[in-house]
Amino acid sequence: MKKVLIVFLITLSINAQIKLPRLISDGMVLQRDTKVNIWGWASPNENVELDFKGKKYKTTTSEEGKWSIQLPSQKAGGPFEMTIKASNTIVLKNILFGDVWLCSGQSNMELPMDRLKDKYKEVIAKSENPNIRQFLVPDEYYFEKERNDFSSGEWISANPASVLQFTGVGYFFATEIYEKYKIPIGLINSALGGSPAESWINEEGVKKFPDYYQEYLKFKDGKLEKQIDENDRKVSSDWYKMLNQTDLGLKNKWRNSTNISDWKTMNIPGYWADSELGNTNGSVWFKKEFTLEKIKENQAKIILGRIVDADSVFVNGNFVGTTSYQYPPRIYSFNSAILKEGKNEITVRVINNSGRGGFVTDKPYELIIDNKTIDLKGSWKYKLGSKMQPLPGQTFVRWKPVGLYNAMIAPLKKYSLKGVLWYQGESNTKKPSEYFDLMKTLIETWRTQLNQEKLPFLVVQLTNYMDPKLEPVESSWAALRQQQSNLLKIDNTGLAVTIDLGEWNDIHPLNKYDVGRRLALQARKLVYGEKKLIASGPLFKSMQRKENQLVLSFDNIGSGLISKSGNTLNGFAIAGQDGKFVWAKATIEGDKIIIWNNEIRNPIKVRYAWADNPDTANLYNKENLPASPFEAQLN
Repeated sequence: MKKVLIVFLITLSINAQIKLPRLISDGMVLQRDTKVNIWGWASPNENVELDFKGKKYKTTTSEEGKWSIQLPSQKAGGPFEMTIKASNTIVLKNILFGDVWLCSGQSNMELPMDRLKDKYKEVIAKSENPNIRQFLVPDEYYFEKERNDFSSGEWISANPASVLQFTGVGYFFATEIYEKYKIPIGLINSALGGSPAESWINEEGVKKFPDYYQEYLKFKDGKLEKQIDENDRKVSSDWYKMLNQTDLGLKNKWRNSTNISDWKTMNIPGYWADSELGNTNGSVWFKKEFTLEKIKENQAKIILGRIVDADSVFVNGNFVGTTSYQYPPRIYSFNSAILKEGKNEITVRVINNSGRGGFVTDKPYELIIDNKTIDLKGSWKYKLGSKMQPLPGQTFVRWKPVGLYNAMIAPLKKYSLKGVLWYQGESNTKKPSEYFDLMKTLIETWRTQLNQEKLPFLVVQLTNYMDPKLEPVESSWAALRQQQSNLLKIDNTGLAVTIDLGEWNDIHPLNKYDVGRRLALQARKLVYGEKKLIASGPLFKSMQRKENQLVLSFDNIGSGLISKSGNTLNGFAIAGQDGKFVWAKATIEGDKIIIWNNEIRNPIKVRYAWADNPDTANLYNKENLPASPFEAQLN
């Protein structure tokens, strides 16, 4: 009986102890100049006391054991301590008051500084700053209901080691704002690669979209999710098991030096679908020899651009690195002791589970040692290891409607923010026409749920990507950019145009500095009150027709309109009643753009930079900010 009583009392004591959400923790950044909530859980009807800056705040938990205390507005500063008492005492340390920005969207927002470390070595080396911090939200989804806390996460301040976990876009935004205003900046990094907008909208909001709502209901009880996950795992496991069992390269240890007299030749970079192999899925092994003289340094680095899909790399039979999917750059550092004077050999096993496998073009392929660079492009030997049927595509349950909102946004509803940075849209390009309504719902939902009806929302417009086209074409990416521009109709929104910052062959371009800087320009004008600042490039305003010409007017012309890198203004297309677009000539006349094509007598439509990759579009203002793509028609 005594043992039972002791266990009961211990359990009661543990349950009574005060508990805080992950966000309310050491090192947190709280929003300055507004009331802030501190909340948590304890036993029902328990007294809770909060001590901050010499003042005490008291409350009593609800019947459900919930409690919340609202602190009065505080100026920027810190660090501070906060003590919270109930049956136990928690002391929170190193608290700052500053500006808290929620960074959300998909992979280009999620992309960490670690992926950018070769491009921004000096930036990372000088990143020590206790006033710039990040809370990394775990990548999770949940359909049953809104969660009240994250499963993990902590506030960390920037330094050369920790900054590698920071969102690249968010970090560069933070450094720009901090350098300008010297206010502590807290980033809440809640983004997930590949996610569509509907996955970030709550259940009530998704009801406006019947197809997405019905899809959400299929997953709400978790049964279908479990069934799909189990099936996907089995299909994938069986595919890779069969691949490895039948791969001649694994069986015969092609990673080591071997007789390659019967191997074919292929130029790298490139895709083996263009070789004798044709459209083959499975594994293909590649080898290249190179010669070294004396070796001095201890470290070497091999750079293999990007590979579709997965790769394992060996130097003289020694494993030096692997990547399991196509998007990250292949940069592998290794000890140069495995190299030797004279002939050396690189072996790459490439696994491609669908589509075209190979080495992405227009990327670096080189070996760096002793401050010397050996070009690895050109002729390689290759041989098929195993031919497989394409791996069936996954369902990607984590991207289904509502799931990400419930797990990655709902837990921060009580946390006061300065604004939202949103970089997303690639996953909605299949249905661009619905994007404005989705985003309008998302913005309204977040503002309501966060109890901040004027919460600033700064959007990154899709960058340029994929092959440029020689003639005017339809483009779902351009159509989605138009939808993103339309979001400016919503109060307290801003748009960072990035059609000049992309890479034609990489959906994850590395220039995240300029993305962050352009977001910071938007914030400085919209949020921080620099009303006279030119924060964006030209935005289409209106047009008139004069004979066979269209006269276009713009907002945000700044100090004047210019055609960047040359006198010819490019990127404009024009159409008559038939709707068939042809390239137009264009000229700048003061603050107007005049466009025409002598074959079109009565033009009624215009497009600018209307392509997946509008690489020739060059309308800017003198502040060196690009014009946003647009489509317009005379009334």
